[in-house]
Amino acid sequence: AEAAAGSVYYLTFKPEQNDAWQNLAKAYTEKTGVPVTVLTAASGTYEETLMAEMGKTEAPTLFQVNGPNALANWADYCYDLSETDIYSHLSNDSFALKQDGAVMAIGYVIESYGIITNKTLLEKAGYKVEDINSFETLKKVAEDITARSAELGFAAFSSAGMDSSSDWRFKTHLANLPIYFEYQADGIGTTTEIKGTYLDNYRQIWDLYINNSTCDPAELSAKTGDDSRNEFLNGEAVFFQNGSWEYGSLSAVYADEDLVMLPIYVGAGDEAKQGLCTGTENYWCVNKDAAEEDIAATLAFINWCVTEGAEAMANDMGFVIPFDTAVESPNLFVKQDVAYTAEGKNPVSWNFPTMPSEEWKNMVGQALTAYAADQTDANWELVVSAFVDGWASEYALLG
Repeated sequence: AEAAAGSVYYLTFKPEQNDAWQNLAKAYTEKTGVPVTVLTAASGTYEETLMAEMGKTEAPTLFQVNGPNALANWADYCYDLSETDIYSHLSNDSFALKQDGAVMAIGYVIESYGIITNKTLLEKAGYKVEDINSFETLKKVAEDITARSAELGFAAFSSAGMDSSSDWRFKTHLANLPIYFEYQADGIGTTTEIKGTYLDNYRQIWDLYINNSTCDPAELSAKTGDDSRNEFLNGEAVFFQNGSWEYGSLSAVYADEDLVMLPIYVGAGDEAKQGLCTGTENYWCVNKDAAEEDIAATLAFINWCVTEGAEAMANDMGFVIPFDTAVESPNLFVKQDVAYTAEGKNPVSWNFPTMPSEEWKNMVGQALTAYAADQTDANWELVVSAFVDGWASEYALLG
């Protein structure tokens, strides 16, 4: 009764799933009569949008953080989820973020990203998926496609856009690779002082992306996420770095047999056993300052999402959810991640939630963009400085 008297206001940071969330919210309201409002922040603006919305009288009752560092900023707003129905369905406690014994946030989706590949175009260029199993083989194929791009009619990579709708793919997702390999080598899970051991590997994959692409590297500052996706959809590029969340848009144009997601090879570690980058940065938090009836309504809504709504989360959103109620996803890239793991390949963990701040990501992104336009050693040193020195200074601010 208390839940039925309340309402839900969900601020989400997944623009690619906005329509699916709107539909799920509508279905829940039709079933229960409880109003559910879903607001999706524009790409790259979640933190500032959340700050603005939390300052309003009608603040979000449900919001997200992307890991422990982000949680530190919002812990005072988080309702303890340890006694809730949704927590009882969590299949692995590693997907809960805790503080002083309280469950502050719960991860609700596991995703994978890598290099999405158009198999048909790859074969037109004279190669098979099996030909790419390391950085060196990826480099060989990409540079050969570039050398013959005029006759082939397509490029190797879609544009590595550094507009705010796209730059997260490289200042966050691609930057995860050198962090992952450093953490693996040092046997750690986080650090306040990154060493940058694998930044040469970061440079060589970035060079490969930007110099074998649909556009001149100097144009990347204005290229958007839509540009990159549309280039791939239009058959202008063989490779497109992105994740399992893109399956819905790609499957509208391509059949499953046309696509494969390759690991992001950077020339580090045991590449023969490297899988996709798999993890989560999507954690639900319930606003403890909301009215009691709205907290009750919000808890009921998210529990419904992972129980009765689990099929929609799998089929409409393509999600793998970490709950005992999960429905198998039809998402091709999710299935490929499972297949890689079954073959004995090791998923690359998502370590970017340990990045110190959004400001750190922005500094790295700005340095990457400047380097792309003028690829000198001096400009790369600015990337290294943003990565290493910026990491330490931003962590220092966290205390």
